[in-house]
Amino acid sequence: MTASTLSAISTAADQDQLGAAAGAGGRRSRKWVRHLPVHVVMAALGLVWVYPLLWALTSSFKTKMDMFGDGPSVLIRSMPQFQNYLDAWTQANFGRYFFNSVVITVLTVVFTVVFTAMAGYALARTHFPGRKVIMVVVAITMFLPRGYTLIPVFDLVYQLYLLNTIWAVVVVQVAGGMIFSTFLFMGYFMSANKELEEAARVDGAGFNRTFLYVMLPTARPMIATVGLFSFISSWNDFIIPLVFTLGRPDLRTIPVGVAALTGGSAGTDWPVLCAASVMALLPIVIVFVVAQRHIIDAFAGAVKG
Repeated sequence: MTASTLSAISTAADQDQLGAAAGAGGRRSRKWVRHLPVHVVMAALGLVWVYPLLWALTSSFKTKMDMFGDGPSVLIRSMPQFQNYLDAWTQANFGRYFFNSVVITVLTVVFTVVFTAMAGYALARTHFPGRKVIMVVVAITMFLPRGYTLIPVFDLVYQLYLLNTIWAVVVVQVAGGMIFSTFLFMGYFMSANKELEEAARVDGAGFNRTFLYVMLPTARPMIATVGLFSFISSWNDFIIPLVFTLGRPDLRTIPVGVAALTGGSAGTDWPVLCAASVMALLPIVIVFVVAQRHIIDAFAGAVKG
C-alpha cells in the first residue's frame, strides 16, 4: 500500500469522525431547542422559589431604612449589618430555643424512624386478621386536618401528665408523623427483594433478626428520606411546641421564638426578623444537602417500583 493510499484512507476516517461529531452536535442542538420551553418554565419556577429566600437573606444584612427604601430589591447597597444576627440571637433567646429544637427534633427523628420501620415491615410482610382494616384506618387518618385532633390529643397528653414537658412535644410529633412514614416503609418493603429474606430464613434467622440484620440495612435511602421529612416537620413545627408548652416558655422552640420577634411596643424589626428566619432555616439546608443523594435514590427506587 502506497503512502498516497494511506493518506487517503486517513483523510476519509477523519472526515467520518468529523461528520459523526457534527451529527451528534446537531442532534444535541435540535434536542435543546425542542426542550427550550421546558427549560424556560423550569427557570421561571426556580426563580419564583429562590427569590423569597434570597430576599430574606439579603434583607437580614440591611438597615430598616435600606430594607424599605430598596423595595423588593435583593441588592445590598450599604455596609452589611451583622449586628442584626446578634440582636436576633439575644432578643429571641435563640440559644435556649435552639437547644430545645435540637433535642426535640433528634428524639422525634429517632423514634419516628424506629417505630415506622418496624410497623411498615410488619404490615408488608405479615398477614394477620384485621391487617387490611388497620391499613384502611391508617390511610383515612392521613386526611384528617391537625386542627380536628388537637383538642383530644391535648386532653390525652394532659391525662398522661406529659403537658409542659419536652416529651409532650416529642410524643405528639412522632404520632403525627407515623402514618405517612409507615406507608413509605411499607411500600418499600413490599417491593424489596424477597430472596434476601428467604436466604436469611434458610440460615436460621427469625422474623426479628431478618428485619434487623438483613432488610433494615437495605432500606438506608428510605431511612434517610423518612428522617429528613421528620426533621423538617419537627424543626418547623409551630403549633405543637406552642400549645403543649404553654406553661413553660423556657421549653419553646425556634419557630416560636421567631414569632415572638413580631409586634411589640416598638414594632417589628424586620431586618432582625429576617436574620432570625435565616438562622432557623440554616440547619434544614445543611441536612438537605448532606442527605439529598439518599433522597434521590429513594424516589428513583419508588418510581422503578
